[in-house]
Amino acid sequence: MLPSRSNLKVSRRTGFVADERFYWHHAGFITAGCDIATFNPTDGEFIQPNSGSQGYFENESTKRRMASLIDVCGLMEKLDTSTVKKRAAMKEELMLIHGRDYIDKVEDMSRRNGGDAGDFAFFGPGSYEIAALAVGCCVEAVNSVLDKVLDNAYVLCRPPGHHAERDKGMGFCLFNNIAIAAEHAIKVRGVKRVAIVDWDVHHGNGTQQAFFERSDVMFISIHQDNLYPPSSGSVNEIGAGEGEGFNVNIPLPPGCGDGAYKRTMEAVVLPSLRKFDPELILVSCGFDAGFQDPLGCQMVTSLGFSQMAKDVISFNLDIPIVFCHEGGYSPEHVPYCGLRVLEELCGLEKSNVKFYDDGLDYGYQPCQTWQEDVLQRVRELHGL
Repeated sequence: MLPSRSNLKVSRRTGFVADERFYWHHAGFITAGCDIATFNPTDGEFIQPNSGSQGYFENESTKRRMASLIDVCGLMEKLDTSTVKKRAAMKEELMLIHGRDYIDKVEDMSRRNGGDAGDFAFFGPGSYEIAALAVGCCVEAVNSVLDKVLDNAYVLCRPPGHHAERDKGMGFCLFNNIAIAAEHAIKVRGVKRVAIVDWDVHHGNGTQQAFFERSDVMFISIHQDNLYPPSSGSVNEIGAGEGEGFNVNIPLPPGCGDGAYKRTMEAVVLPSLRKFDPELILVSCGFDAGFQDPLGCQMVTSLGFSQMAKDVISFNLDIPIVFCHEGGYSPEHVPYCGLRVLEELCGLEKSNVKFYDDGLDYGYQPCQTWQEDVLQRVRELHGL
């Protein structure tokens, strides 16, 4: 049963950015022994290529379905969908993080058949413009919250960005949306301290690289230990030089679930934010730690993501905050995780409305025993 739209009451002005063009990004073809650009066999072996749509992990389905659910539940009309300007980033903005040669390389391949921007960063024709649009929307969302036109914002952008390094795309990412937005806030808007919280299931290696020797950006990454990139994101990677101590990695064991993420927020993330005292918070919001995700094993529910969002938002309601969408590859689960996070961002009063029944995270109850949520269970049993 969908709620009456008139029943929804929100307490914060939240910007929501989505664009049909994000769904047109083609994440390329995957096949063995086949040149990505020409789809010609290169070593005598050839299999039917993945179409890159629906069958490929990084496709438009999860994002489109998330936007659709927000709409049909009545929440979309309570969000501000017009304030944030939708525009493509200029090359000068991309160069805040990336090298000019790399940017030109992606643009050139995009004008032809597409290709691979580095390491598992496949894309098709026209994706340069779409990736630049994702960056531009994140930058403009930052402008809107810094101008106090909005309290916070969520950018449902695609392709994702946190793996993209200075001169190489990685893991579905072409340009580092959130790193460029952070650098824009510092270089253009004069912000002194930016905190980036990344709870995508994979380590945000590109964001870490951008600010590893910087003290004006604190990067906090919660990720599955040694998943992707391999051997990236250990606890010992704490920054270097002036940045020592400002890079915080929390690699969690597979299957640890909501309790471990809750404890991580309480014991590490929030104390780190308090110590750093940021003027702006950016969140790399990936939902691939969700329990149904095909690329992660972390067993987090939609309520787990809701709690993390609530923790970051309520840390200090006077601090502007922008969520930038990253990974998440379960078309069934991601929309509900996104809806929960948007509820927290806009301060939805839930007392008189129920969006969903107990089947929200359908299938979660039978597999709760798979979690390694030991800390939380011990705390509950002993009243700690």
